[in-house]
Amino acid sequence: MNDFLNQMELVGDWLTSSAQWHGDEGIPQRLLEHLTYSGLSLLFAALIGLTSGLLVGHTGRGAFAVASVANLARAIPTFGLVVLVVTLAGLSTAPVLVALVALAVPPILINTFEGVRGVDPATRDAARGVGMTAWEVLTRVEVPMALPLILLGLRVAAIQVVATATVAAYPGLGGLGRYIVDGLSRNDYELVIGGSTVVVVLALVVQIVFTALRRVVVSPGLRVSASKS
Repeated sequence: MNDFLNQMELVGDWLTSSAQWHGDEGIPQRLLEHLTYSGLSLLFAALIGLTSGLLVGHTGRGAFAVASVANLARAIPTFGLVVLVVTLAGLSTAPVLVALVALAVPPILINTFEGVRGVDPATRDAARGVGMTAWEVLTRVEVPMALPLILLGLRVAAIQVVATATVAAYPGLGGLGRYIVDGLSRNDYELVIGGSTVVVVLALVVQIVFTALRRVVVSPGLRVSASKS
């Protein structure tokens, strides 16, 4: 217990040290790098996952392919994919982005697909009955009703990406993972725990942001229905 408390005290000193908040290796710079990798990966994954999920969920075509692709992507080890792409493409941000996009697409794709597919067929028929086009049915009926699941997929993907973006440090790039990798190589566990703590706090912030976003953009009735289901 005393060892644990001593470690926490050292980590507290590390986090509050002014040296950790300045320069190219300071927390603000590493955090910016980490957010860049995470943000770009989530953007590309959202473009792929949302577009595919909405299309397949609306038309009902390709459901088996969606499930197969999502399960295949989940089975790919992120670190192994980074190493493979680095070997083939050389040291750059591309391997990290490819791996993180592959990690983030499945939850976005599956939740978007399930959200749209789960809309009551009677509601769709009623929308068509009042003269709505297919595009209007999708954007004004299906998407709003699927929004709780869509946001859930985005939230899960964002948290996974933020937590896993530490792999950017393995091929020699930056981000918060730099503290973990460098700490392990030097046997500096204060650095490892300090870097891990910042990653955990960032993941919690992402969780809070998406929870607040859900309360703002999802209607109260859908929030209650989603929580009951």
